[in-house]
Formats: sequence, structure tokens, C-alpha cells
Amino acid sequence: MSAIGIIGAGLMGMSVAERLRECGHRVHIRDIDAKREALGRSLGFVVHPTAASLAADCSVIIVLVLDAAQVREVLYGGDGASSHEPSQGALLPVIGPEHRIIFCSTVSPQEASFACHLIVQQNAIALDAPVSGGPARAATGQISMMIAGPAASQASLAELLRVLSNKIFFISERYGDGARAKLVNNLLAAINLVGGAEAMALGEKLGLDPQTLLALIAESSGSSWMLAHRMPRALGMASGITAQTHVLTKDVKLANLMALEQGLSLPMGAVAAHQMQATCDEGWREADDSAVFHWYRKLFQTLNARFHMPT
Repeated sequence: MSAIGIIGAGLMGMSVAERLRECGHRVHIRDIDAKREALGRSLGFVVHPTAASLAADCSVIIVLVLDAAQVREVLYGGDGASSHEPSQGALLPVIGPEHRIIFCSTVSPQEASFACHLIVQQNAIALDAPVSGGPARAATGQISMMIAGPAASQASLAELLRVLSNKIFFISERYGDGARAKLVNNLLAAINLVGGAEAMALGEKLGLDPQTLLALIAESSGSSWMLAHRMPRALGMASGITAQTHVLTKDVKLANLMALEQGLSLPMGAVAAHQMQATCDEGWREADDSAVFHWYRKLFQTLNARFHMPT
């Protein structure tokens, strides 16, 4: 099997790496976090000091960093570097026709398109291919992938994409449409999560048993994937981090900006962004995003105390 590189060895990146290794691929990683690199070494992955070093050994590279700033740093470096004057160790100067780059980070449509076109200018293949579903599903090849790019590019990577995902959606041939689809999905994910947290916190405040309430909703009209997936962790029925709060906060803000560029406002999207940001600001930025339930619990306690405050 071929060597495949992953740039961005966070929770999702490491799960993708484990999936690829399980399917027989040699995995190389590059990350800015020394602890994640150490974990990669302990798992038998080849760790590289730069994106350029990784590209020398891997013709297929999956980019799974956090945001647009990190995507640009991977492509041409930081500290004043640009696409016209990339820094040493960056990806752009060392790739060519033999390279295929899959961008899986969630960024704006403009950033996704910009990154893909920079790769194509180097005569390499690029796909705009954000993912959804979390690390646990990534480790078993069950994440969703939203693919945009030329049909020939999609076809050249079809076999690998099927290893990564059993839920592949070919959105269009236009770069940026993968990002657009992902942001629409994550807009609804944030709305469902915030709405579910609000309802569950209200039920608790009314004296209802949260676990019984969750079981009821799971079999009733109020159910959603986000509620069923996140609330067990919020209630202590499950452990671990699926997605840190700041990640979905970033995504729902990007969705609101995407709408604004179309002259639209998103009333529910704005509320979701506000409550997700409030959860970050209250100290749950790095926590599992189910922590929005804890933010609502704290909010309701504060409002209740004010309501009963003696005059």
C-alpha cells in the first residue's frame, strides 16, 4: 500500500490516520503540537518536521488543520510569507503533478477555493472535501465527506475516499461547494445542539430527570442526531471529547458570514453562534461541545437567582 500523509494530527486527524493504517497504508503525519507528534510516534506513524518533508515521502496528502490561517501556513508558511513568496518547509514549493491534496478542514468557501487553486497552479490535484461525524466515526470509515472538484480529480481519488468514508457526497465540480455544504450542515448541527441543550436544561429546571427526559425525546418528535449524540456526555452517561466547543463555534460563525455575503441574516444561526461563543467564554472552549448544556444550566441558575432576589 502507498504512503499517505496527514497534516493536522488532532482528534480527527489521528482517527483518520488509524483508519488508514488499519487498511494497510503507511501513514506519515505533521502537526504543530509536540504532544500529538509524540502520540503519533508511539502509534508507529512517521513524524515529519515540515509539510515539505512530508510531501517528499507522500504523494497523497490529507490536510486536516483547524482553520483558514493554518491552511495557509501549511501551503506557504507564516511570518510574512505569501503564496508568491512561500517560506522554506511549506507545501507549495515542493509539490507537482505527482501530488494529490485533499483539503478536509472546515473553512469558508473562498478559502477552500483559494487553497485548491493554489495547488492546481502547481499542476497537482486538489479536492475540497470537508468531513463530518467526529473522531469515533472517522476511525471506522463512517464519516461523511462532501466532495467538490473536477470529476477527473474525484475519480483519481475515489478508492481512497471509499476507505475514509462510507457516506460520500459528490457536491459539484466547483471548488468551495464542499465548504458550502459543510457549513450548511454545521449550521443545523449547532442549531440542533443549542436547541437541545436549552430544552434539556429547562426540563432539569422543572424537576424532570434528565436521563428519563433524554430517553423520551430520543423516541419522540424532539429527537435530533446532535441531541442523541451529545447529551449523554453532557449528562455524564458517556465520556470523551467528540468535538471541542470552539470548533463548532467557528463553523456556525462561518455559516452566518456565508449568509451575510448573500444579503441574508440567520435568526436561529445568530442565536446558535451567540450561545456557542458564550459557552467558550465561560471556560468550556476546549471541552466537548456538549458543554453548551452546562452553559444553559449556569445561565438558568443565574436568571433564577435574579428572579428571586429580594427587592
